[in-house]
Amino acid sequence: MFGLAPGDWQAIQLTLKLCAYTTVILLGIATPLAWWLSRGKSFLRTVVQSIVALPLVLPPTVLGFYLLLALGPQGFIGGSLESIGLQHLAFSFEGILFASVLYSMPFAVQPLQESFSRLGNHPLDIAASLGAGPLDRFVSVVLPLCRGGFVVAATLSFAHTIGEFGVILMLGGSIPGETKVLSVLIYDHTEAMNYGAAHQLSFLLLLFSFLVLFVVYAVNKRFEVAKL
Repeated sequence: MFGLAPGDWQAIQLTLKLCAYTTVILLGIATPLAWWLSRGKSFLRTVVQSIVALPLVLPPTVLGFYLLLALGPQGFIGGSLESIGLQHLAFSFEGILFASVLYSMPFAVQPLQESFSRLGNHPLDIAASLGAGPLDRFVSVVLPLCRGGFVVAATLSFAHTIGEFGVILMLGGSIPGETKVLSVLIYDHTEAMNYGAAHQLSFLLLLFSFLVLFVVYAVNKRFEVAKL
């Protein structure tokens, strides 16, 4: 199919693995964070919201550079890991996974925060008047009514991770089977003037990107119609 080489399939598998892990981790982190951010307008929430959104405006190479310093053998995190007999995280799958979670954070938090904010307090107040506790209200009221936000958050997180390049290249380099994901492989093919292989992989990502946007817009439209 598409005449892809074994190295290309290896990069595809590694990319899908990175995207799946990143999406699962992000939904676990972003759900309580977005819920907290949607519940008020205090200065602390504004500070946290700004930090979460920072990857939207920060050049990926800048984030990748500072992560390389922090996660490398001389960094605070990487050096601490080595002091207890563990491996530092630079140029490893765990390292680029950590970077992907940070870099894709706003793509999970913001759709969920918007969905939670649109929900309002009225459905929760009704559930509380019927005796539902906080966890019960979240599971039985918030999750079903905000499922569109979860679909969008998961889709955008997965798709954004596929397109990551600067952060991964700075922190992970281009190690086959470890850090060489699709975006890095396309760069390597282009640098080697292997334009045919670069075109095939780029075309696959182009189709995937269109599919992602189609899903996001379709989900938003469906839930807008449902509210009418």
